[in-house]
Amino acid sequence: MDGTSAAHSLSAQSRRTFLHGAGASAGAFVLGCFVPFGERAVAAGAAVQGPFDPNVFVRIAADNTVTLVCKHFEMGQGVTTGLATLVAEELEAPWSDMRFEFAPNEAALYKNLIFGVMGTGGTTSIANSWVQMRQVGAAARMMFVAAAAERWRVPANEIAVEDGVVRHDRSGRRARFGELAAEAMRMPVPAEVTLKPPGAWKLIGQRLPRLDSASKTTGRAVFSFDVRRPGMLVAVVRRPDLFGATVRSFDDREARAIDGVVDVVQVPSGIAVLAKDTWTALRGREALKVDWDTGKAETRSVEDMLAEYRTLAGEKGLPALRRGDAEAGLARAAKVYEAEFTFPFLAHAPMEPLNCVIELSDDGVELWSGCQLQSIDQAAIARVLGLKPQHIKINTLFGGGSFGRRGNPMADWAKEIAHVAKAVGRRVPIQLVWTREDDIKGGFYRPLVLHRVRAGLDGGGRIIGWRHKVVCQSLFVGTPLESSLVHDGIDETSVEGVVDTPYEIGNFAVESFNAQSLIPVLWWRSVGNSHGAHAMETAIDELARLAGQDPVAFRLALLADKPRDAAVVKLAAERAGWGQALPAGRGRGFAYHSCYNTRVAMVADVAVARSAIKVDRIVAAVDCGVAVNPDIITAQIEGAVGFALSACLRNQITFADGVVQQNNFDDYAPTHMSEMPQVEVHIIASHADATGIGEPGVPPLAPAIGNAIFAATGKRLRSLPFAAKALG
Repeated sequence: MDGTSAAHSLSAQSRRTFLHGAGASAGAFVLGCFVPFGERAVAAGAAVQGPFDPNVFVRIAADNTVTLVCKHFEMGQGVTTGLATLVAEELEAPWSDMRFEFAPNEAALYKNLIFGVMGTGGTTSIANSWVQMRQVGAAARMMFVAAAAERWRVPANEIAVEDGVVRHDRSGRRARFGELAAEAMRMPVPAEVTLKPPGAWKLIGQRLPRLDSASKTTGRAVFSFDVRRPGMLVAVVRRPDLFGATVRSFDDREARAIDGVVDVVQVPSGIAVLAKDTWTALRGREALKVDWDTGKAETRSVEDMLAEYRTLAGEKGLPALRRGDAEAGLARAAKVYEAEFTFPFLAHAPMEPLNCVIELSDDGVELWSGCQLQSIDQAAIARVLGLKPQHIKINTLFGGGSFGRRGNPMADWAKEIAHVAKAVGRRVPIQLVWTREDDIKGGFYRPLVLHRVRAGLDGGGRIIGWRHKVVCQSLFVGTPLESSLVHDGIDETSVEGVVDTPYEIGNFAVESFNAQSLIPVLWWRSVGNSHGAHAMETAIDELARLAGQDPVAFRLALLADKPRDAAVVKLAAERAGWGQALPAGRGRGFAYHSCYNTRVAMVADVAVARSAIKVDRIVAAVDCGVAVNPDIITAQIEGAVGFALSACLRNQITFADGVVQQNNFDDYAPTHMSEMPQVEVHIIASHADATGIGEPGVPPLAPAIGNAIFAATGKRLRSLPFAAKALG
């Protein structure tokens, strides 16, 4: 809140107090303490708690507008609206008065309570803020009551706050928030607050309009591509075509001869060309002559790698899960099922390619970026430039999608722009631009993965043994995050979606194999669940049919002791018309998955004709605890379907002698509008703590579609992307 210099002073002092002990150690320890996947923490017990000083998180102006200082990055997922809803609910602010701005990179104040640092991802934004942001609103409301009681000399318990108005009915006194803001700021922040019961909610659970829609529609929203600084240069980097190659030598004479090219410098990732505009920088890059040392580069094809994966899968892997005796169960099985699933490398391909702006000054460094992991990028830039982390100021701006790419724990593009600025050796603002081709051909990818399943049924059609092998390049082995997410050599993200299945499988063994490659890999929307769920849900569907049982009934039997999971399965089946007959050439498939403590079931209606697959309809049921904004939940499921559908039907990154063969949206195409199915989303009413929805809509889509293809054709397509030509 603000309105007076005293309020600003209090806020600044509060921030200085928090930062005093945090700044010096941030760069050294941030990667060691960062745990990017908060699912286990959220699922383990009560909602996380954090500081809720209104001076830190909200500002209230004289015109009564309430501005949320949003600690999370907005990349299209609607988090600014979600967090503002929580604050407004408890503050009793009218929705029309709500605004937001992005928080500065001060992790001590604005950290993700699950990560321990400032960052957005892992479907944690609402989950970690569910209590905290409501407490912020409640504390601010109590401070307004205290200020009004002091001004009007009336008992605080006689004061009410409603719809942005503080009132004392007995005396008839009233004041809008803007009138009392300065006095409210002088009130002590309450040590404890009481939150509204669900029955009193006015905003939570409503389909409120998003706070960022108008600015994005009118073009007023600022992305880092929009940033222009005086004297700014644009930098593009020539990177090797082969991963692992390095610069042996280069000739920049032709590049420097191009009018508008200002400088050419070598950086660890390649050769940077700096020019007065993007087009000139790109022309300069094309004119470079670079001799690459490829002696240690990756030159294999995907087929070569998969051959190695299959060899690995024939060996004994690392024990990711041992429950009961899978081998003994398989030995007793009346029927045995075996299958292999393969998953390609995938690019993230956000609509807005990577870019950011850096400016060095006597006071330190300023960065403008669609920044997803502020603490990580801050520490990385500080290390490159030899500065203390507190000298790095990050201006977080909107991001045009991410799907994991902007949240790289290796901080590849943040480090790259810092290296460019360092190599230039003079204080000039620099905008780093990655073209879409740069990122698709030379970015980070969802790993290539192989799953091998062997499962057995007893005479009654019950699973009595399941052995599951996962071969996957680890996201974290050999990285600064290895100690957090790799235990006994097992990368938790490689086997998630399998080891944590909600199904009751008594004799269950999961083995993990860490494949090796120089290809850089990174989490992709829903991470390991993106392949683990497909393998599990396809296998479950096939086992149901092998047992002669209905696939939904088969799943419900495995969820007999999990009523929340079963409720989602039942709702999706009911709303989709499960069991109703379909015409020839059409099929209906089911899939269910739980991840990030959110449960999603999907039913796909698919038409197959002349080897063409058309997904007509997706019916989804969701349980994400309290539905803070049902419209955003619906939009996120719709968006997940649109995002994942292209990965189901065609997208893959392939290699020829180690060179990526895809370039742009012409050969790595997102879902076209004409391909988008009708999507229906049904949300379970719940009073459980709110979890998240950004990623859980992705995993069930592919298996639901694959199971529908089988229902339509009798042919099983297990690996992704689905090869329609295999249907004949």
